[in-house]
Amino acid sequence: MNILLLGSGGREHALAWKIAASPLVTKLWCAPGNAGIAREAECVALDVADHAAVIEFCRRNAVDLVVVGPETPLAAGIVDDLADVGIKAFGPSKQAAQLEGSKGFTKDLCSEFSIPTGAYRRFDNARDALAYVRAQGVPIVVKADGLAAGKGVVVAQTLSEAEAAIAMMFEGAFGSAGAEVVIEEFLSGREISFFALCDGETAIPLATAQDHKRVFDHDKGPNTGGMGAYSPTPFVTPEVHDQIMMRIILPTVAGMKSRGIPFKGVLYAGVMLTAQGPKLFEYNVRFGDPECQVLMLRMMSDIVPALLASIDGQLKNFDLRWYPDPALTVVMAAKGYPGDYIKGTRIDGLDDAAKVDGVEIFHAGTVAKDGAILANGGRVLNVCAMGKTVTEARDRAYQAVDRIKWPEGFCRRDIAWQAVETEKA
Repeated sequence: MNILLLGSGGREHALAWKIAASPLVTKLWCAPGNAGIAREAECVALDVADHAAVIEFCRRNAVDLVVVGPETPLAAGIVDDLADVGIKAFGPSKQAAQLEGSKGFTKDLCSEFSIPTGAYRRFDNARDALAYVRAQGVPIVVKADGLAAGKGVVVAQTLSEAEAAIAMMFEGAFGSAGAEVVIEEFLSGREISFFALCDGETAIPLATAQDHKRVFDHDKGPNTGGMGAYSPTPFVTPEVHDQIMMRIILPTVAGMKSRGIPFKGVLYAGVMLTAQGPKLFEYNVRFGDPECQVLMLRMMSDIVPALLASIDGQLKNFDLRWYPDPALTVVMAAKGYPGDYIKGTRIDGLDDAAKVDGVEIFHAGTVAKDGAILANGGRVLNVCAMGKTVTEARDRAYQAVDRIKWPEGFCRRDIAWQAVETEKA
């Protein structure tokens, strides 16, 4: 098969690495890709937002399957446009992608189909939003309704933080994504990531994971796109797993089908394990980043037949196998992230770091220039490792991190601390 992967981040490098290992693949391209992906696929300078250009490339190169990595092209309807001309594409339709593209859409779906989630209200003006927050009190969560690159959520611990978040969003900090704001109940508990592969009717669970959103150790600082992750998480017991599938995932798939917008692709549920049971706090409609990296390391099965089964509605009799060993990833980011950071700094020591047993390094924001690897984004590297325990995987990952020479980069040093504490107990 000829396959085109869309995207340029760590998630896409992990997908490229896994797809390239499939015996079904004849040729793999990635648009636009990065310096690491170039080792697995031929990177092409396609503008992913130009759907006509993507379609023309597919026709010219007899592409059999397009795999869409990031959320923005999904929300823009790339899958619909490819399907309209007979090209198979993995991911949800534009309408189904509203599960991530509109927080309000998802909350309304939860309300309609009795999916457990926090209480909420939707607002299109700051005055009413401010009045609601002042009446509800804090802590409270303020969300831009639309896509904001993982940065459109503020967990306000004080009234002034909530007021500032509302003002920021309605003043255009996230563009049209903040034209409507969703304010919801603060859920206390343990946050986990739950993934399911869907074909519009059937959903099969993927491995569980836990990521670390805050930029600094001990969950301090602003939210980011994710500073590290590990899989599986010990906090999703078989009982909790079944509750999430029965109360959250399956009702969502059934609800979307009944609305006439069946969901195909990866359903990524952000779930809070509360005292009242698992509650949904957000949906994403693609693999998580950096959770995808640890899932790809642990997936024993060939991923390509799974992607095709999702597109073709054939998941009912499908099964995926997983390695039992845990996997962990540490995100190395440019200093200043998630705020302002400098691009173009040189990274050395990657080959030496990759020699650590069980380690795989996925590139997120890199570019190759004159034989050197340069940082080209906020989140730049995913240093991943597997081990017999989470503790062993973590130790291997940080051993590799310490071999990388990049003074302008930083990382959290406490990824998977909750699981490590559990293993010690």
